Amino acid sequence: MKVDNRFIVIVVTIVALGGLLMGFDASVISGVNKFVQIDFNLTDLELGFSVSSLTIIAALAMMVAGPLSDKYGRKTLLRVCAVIFFISAIGSAIAPNFIIFLILRMLGGIGVGASLILAPMYIAEIAPPDQRGKLVSFNQLNIVVGISLAFFSNFYILSLGDSDLAWVKALGIGENNWRWMLGVEAVPAVLYFFGLYLVPRSPRWLIMKKREREAYEVMCRFRSEEDAKADIKAVQETLKKDQNKEKIPLTEIFKPAFTLVITIGVVIGVLQQITGINSVFFYAPMIFEQSGIGTDASFIQAILVGLTNLVFTILAMLLIDKLGRKPLLLIGVSGIAIFMGVLAYGFNAATYSLTQEKLEMISNKEIQAQLAPMVGVDYTNDVAYKNAAKEILGEIKAKEFESEIITAAISMNPMLILIGIIGFVACFAISLGPVMWVLFSEMFPLHIRGVAISFVGFVNSAVSAGVQFVFPWELSTIGSSMTFLIYGLFAIAGVIFIALKVPETKGKSLEELEKILIKN
Repeated sequence: MKVDNRFIVIVVTIVALGGLLMGFDASVISGVNKFVQIDFNLTDLELGFSVSSLTIIAALAMMVAGPLSDKYGRKTLLRVCAVIFFISAIGSAIAPNFIIFLILRMLGGIGVGASLILAPMYIAEIAPPDQRGKLVSFNQLNIVVGISLAFFSNFYILSLGDSDLAWVKALGIGENNWRWMLGVEAVPAVLYFFGLYLVPRSPRWLIMKKREREAYEVMCRFRSEEDAKADIKAVQETLKKDQNKEKIPLTEIFKPAFTLVITIGVVIGVLQQITGINSVFFYAPMIFEQSGIGTDASFIQAILVGLTNLVFTILAMLLIDKLGRKPLLLIGVSGIAIFMGVLAYGFNAATYSLTQEKLEMISNKEIQAQLAPMVGVDYTNDVAYKNAAKEILGEIKAKEFESEIITAAISMNPMLILIGIIGFVACFAISLGPVMWVLFSEMFPLHIRGVAISFVGFVNSAVSAGVQFVFPWELSTIGSSMTFLIYGLFAIAGVIFIALKVPETKGKSLEELEKILIKN
């Protein structure tokens, strides 16, 4: 049977659509959260929980996706993910209240967590060995594409809502923009579900189920008959060895011999999230609105964030084996510290003062009249200014018109904020984003690797959820400048730790690394 390279490309493209859906589902909330907070009258902590809940559920889903796929098959579970993405998209888009919205977003978290595990697993199991790294990386790249697509889709729907087109008005896109932002994900979810009909069962799973003949036929579509026979034999031997192995308990990784390697894993896992990357990905328009550029411009700049992430992720893939892991981490995390400093300075230098002329920039006449007592009063920071507006307007009205209220009064250089955010995302995408997982795959000894990566991955997800949860509260309570300063201080601490404790893993065998990191 002849190897069909086109078939390999088609299968990998379809399966990697799960990565795109995962990235889209996780980041589409960035354009939605402001409107949801107003429509459902949410507190900052409720908004934070609606964003972070998806990450919490995704972390739990990651823990059960592997065992379930062993029982029912990778393809079956991926199709379930497609159905989950569809239900979550449509359901959260039409949710009549916050509780139902929250439940359906959490349902989407199951799809996010499961596809994050299953798509690369499937691709690795069907890919020819000499193409495995490239093909598995394609799924990771699709996640970044999904994030960028979510930013673009949000802006496009927002722009449509402002148009006078008859069909736009008939569909209610203007007054229901956030619902359309969420609902549009149903389209790729349907494509994914039906596309998976073209995807064969995983040959490794077929061998696990004693269906060797089917596994051989599938293998022959991805490699030569000779290679297929050799790979099937290798899988059978591996499965036999795994059967005889004792399951490694979680407590094993806390033995003194592994103290250094687990410490490095936990610190890098925490650092990846505590420096604020998901604050940017999940709240980008909200951050840009704080600089006074307005809602539409904030969505445009969010697209730049997505494109920057995409370009520098590709750059990292090209450099990681040339420069090494540690240099990329040191360069990237140092850059994160610098650009967080730029953001902290930019927001700290801002002043807020309403003049009569600026007050008339606000579209609502009633709001203009209510805010008239604030004319001529100087505010030195965003928290004081927003609190004054809340006292006059109340929480709901102040949040609804926050973008206009800030734009009317703020005096700052918004270009500093754009440079700070774009620079931060670029530094993250070339370092902590891709390097962390590569480092984990090389650093942990083989017999504890699965347990160790699961543990640090869970810590990473927990910190991510925490950062997302408190971010809206931080903006309202301690302000933009202090929030970004805190992220920057964590980055500085991270640079010191990386310089002193993290080894270079490039070019070293796993045995060499074990001698460096593991105490006898």
